[in-house]
Amino acid sequence: MNEFLDFARGPLFVATFLFMVFGLGRHVVLRARDLVRVLRRTPKRDVPWRDVASTSAAWVVPVKHLFRAVPLLTIASVLFHVGLILTPIFLAAHVFLWARSVGLSWPVLPGGAADFLTLLTIACGSVLLLVRLFRKAARDLSRLQDYVLLVLVMLPFVSGWFAVHPESSPLAYRTTMLVHVLSAEVVFVLLPTTKLAHAVLFPFDRLSGDIFWRLVPGAGDRVAESLRGTTEGAEA
Repeated sequence: MNEFLDFARGPLFVATFLFMVFGLGRHVVLRARDLVRVLRRTPKRDVPWRDVASTSAAWVVPVKHLFRAVPLLTIASVLFHVGLILTPIFLAAHVFLWARSVGLSWPVLPGGAADFLTLLTIACGSVLLLVRLFRKAARDLSRLQDYVLLVLVMLPFVSGWFAVHPESSPLAYRTTMLVHVLSAEVVFVLLPTTKLAHAVLFPFDRLSGDIFWRLVPGAGDRVAESLRGTTEGAEA
């Protein structure tokens, strides 16, 4: 067990992390290349960059969209993504590992805040999973991979919570740590190879509508309303 855990923390972590970095980087380079090619070929190059940036920012923190969709679902989705980003980056144990390995360090979350964000992420992920299971509009749009990916993304947080609070864990500490490390590495591999790549491609997705389709900023929402009658359920 000790040897396997050391391997998972060492060479396997490095390999999967680099796979994620280079895989996501490849996506960004290819998407940027496509956008540049289209801009060079189109006779109309006056992209409304300010409007595009404003629309993209509005979807990063979609306050004005909260009551156009399902408020609980949208709030849970936003908080879930916040927890996914902040918790692993600013967790003290993770920062310590980076400092010990490569000498890089940055401010960390206090223990109480890290615990709160971890539980919040798990709770919001559970809400999203329940919505997909029991709300027809979301269930109709979901495939098996959507459920599997959501569970896999939550697993490092659940196992991480038990690793920090071993007295609550149903597993031995080393087993819990092994599950935590391996599940995180599975997410590393899935990020560039599944729809999770939207984590870095989101700005390009918002921008591509204005460049590829020459849509007026915000027109996508109006098209969806015309086709479906409402944008409700779009966040699911």
